[in-house]
Amino acid sequence: MAKHKGMSLEKFNEKFGNEELCEEHLLAMRKKEGIVCPKCGCVEYYFIGSRKLFQCVGCRHQVSLTSGTVMHKTHLPLHVWFLAIYLITTDKRGCSASLLSSTLNVGYKTAWFLLHRIRHAMGERDSRYKLCGIVEIDDTYYGGPKKGGKRGRGTGKIKIAVAVSKNSDGKPKYAKMQVVSDLKGITIGKFAQSCIKEGAIVESDAYRSYRKPLANKYFHKYEVFDADMNSLKWLHTIIGNAKAFMEGTFHGLSGKYLQAYLDEFTYRLNRRTFWHGFFENLLCASVCSSPIPLAVLKG
Repeated sequence: MAKHKGMSLEKFNEKFGNEELCEEHLLAMRKKEGIVCPKCGCVEYYFIGSRKLFQCVGCRHQVSLTSGTVMHKTHLPLHVWFLAIYLITTDKRGCSASLLSSTLNVGYKTAWFLLHRIRHAMGERDSRYKLCGIVEIDDTYYGGPKKGGKRGRGTGKIKIAVAVSKNSDGKPKYAKMQVVSDLKGITIGKFAQSCIKEGAIVESDAYRSYRKPLANKYFHKYEVFDADMNSLKWLHTIIGNAKAFMEGTFHGLSGKYLQAYLDEFTYRLNRRTFWHGFFENLLCASVCSSPIPLAVLKG
């Protein structure tokens, strides 16, 4: 397991080694973030300790500790959830459902659903932020080629739009990756508007689909791509790392859930410099994220 210098297992067990400790921590987090009544929208409440429920001051509607989070209506103990998040954040390569199933002693389907709910939290948290400054943008493809199919941007493979912001030293800072239906100008424009702040400097190759949509709201710089030059260097490095992440840990995956794995990869990448707080960061994202029912996930 390729571990990083985050929270030690000893420290984790000291803070979250049983159900009571996990409940106390989750209660403190919910109080800090605030509770909104799903029935009337009131933000005032009191906690019924004997039943472990929040009760709305306005309409007296009651909700559980996990209500409104990715753990909504879970049948798993909180300690299992906390340990799963810990395992996910202590291995740079990620954690497969098979490994999580055997480590947590739960069924494969349970581990799979748990992982996807956490990935949902990752994607929802990163959707709040937009790239700024100098941003590289390009596209890539995922999956095997169809027999007799086209190559390059006309391929039948899954298409992915990628954007990477750079710091003052020209090194990658944050990234966004999104599965797209095509690489037409209108699609590229929508992707850029969803993840890049207006007025940013955007660098791309000279592909025609980038020119008009990026010129509208950004300072667009482009040049004909040459593999021997340094143009879009970091972006292509990150694309290679993303594919290695998916193939190495998950050994390939279906297009249906590709976006979820891209969300996990970029979430990890965007927080690579503060592993010491990665567990608390992901736990907070899971608590603040909206629920995602199994029916929606499989739909």
